[in-house]
Amino acid sequence: MARENDIVLIYFEGQPLVFARIESILADSKPNWYHVELLMLQVPLTVVTWILKDIYINGEDFTMDGKKMRLERVVAPAPEVAPEEEGGPGPPLRTRSQKSAGPKVISLADIKKT
Repeated sequence: MARENDIVLIYFEGQPLVFARIESILADSKPNWYHVELLMLQVPLTVVTWILKDIYINGEDFTMDGKKMRLERVVAPAPEVAPEEEGGPGPPLRTRSQKSAGPKVISLADIKKT
């Protein structure tokens, strides 16, 4: 079941429509129904509350105003692994303690202190 802070893709009539983040899931007075607060990740940002059954939060199809809808939990893809050069290990990874020749990183927290 999708949980608070999960990202879901909302399908409308079988087509992906918009991404949303689940802000809260609160029980309704009816068993197996919930008030699901969604932050629609679009411009402008919009917060909506839908009253859904638990099975709908789990990805089952439902209808709103006669239109077919579905929530699908989004799982981030695994990070891509850099290809290894001809069987040997890739370049060594740099650690935070190693100095880089690149630009200097400035901490915004340190700037606020002054």
